[in-house]
Amino acid sequence: MVQEVVRTVKITTASEVLTDVPPVSEGFPMRKWSVRVSLVGPNGEELPANVFDKVTYKLHPTFQNPNRTLKKPPFKLEEQGWGEFDLTVVLHVVDKGGEHTVIHDLNFIEPTYDVTHKLTFPTSRPILAKILAESGPVPEDISVITPTTSTTPAPEEPKKEKRKHETTEVSKKKTKHEKTNIDMDKLAEGLEKLGEDDLLKVVQMVTENKSPEMYIKNDIEEGEFHLDLYTLPEGLLKMLWDFVKKRADI
Repeated sequence: MVQEVVRTVKITTASEVLTDVPPVSEGFPMRKWSVRVSLVGPNGEELPANVFDKVTYKLHPTFQNPNRTLKKPPFKLEEQGWGEFDLTVVLHVVDKGGEHTVIHDLNFIEPTYDVTHKLTFPTSRPILAKILAESGPVPEDISVITPTTSTTPAPEEPKKEKRKHETTEVSKKKTKHEKTNIDMDKLAEGLEKLGEDDLLKVVQMVTENKSPEMYIKNDIEEGEFHLDLYTLPEGLLKMLWDFVKKRADI
């Protein structure tokens, strides 16, 4: 079962009358208004809504280009109008963590007002879990790690069994190396050069493509992620190689 945490998302609306623009009709002045998104921290403080990589606002169909997408916190939308309406807000979670849709009552009763929503977020995505830790606690059993990359080999078999499989294992490694045409030493070196965010992407990539023959050890207490590159399937090796080549000098 995928574990989740709850965060409070705040939508803030501000408006003011445009005195230099004639009203549409009596009692309906033109206004400048804005909507923005933030998080509420553990102590009630306002935090950037960096758990989202974009926010889509679906305005009343009378607006020109009613669907607006913003990709940077605070995802502030600014517009002009005279009418109140229900604004659909689609919040896209980072790291392919899904999306949330809320209906926001856009009104002009108060010049500024906040509306909060309790939303749930999965903790199984490494990058998302790291970001969630910046705005509140996450369960201990899904603690965010700062991974280091290792080519630690898989544990050796007992000596009496090792002799039986020794030739097969060496041949297997040699075949994988020749088949992928990837310099394993350079790949390991490149992984060591990656920054923390890129390492988290590597962890996610490996985890999502995990197969029984792969040797992976996630040492949460030490904050380390070990893998034997020679046990990775051809497709995953190529993915890692392409990823590392774009981000490290190898």
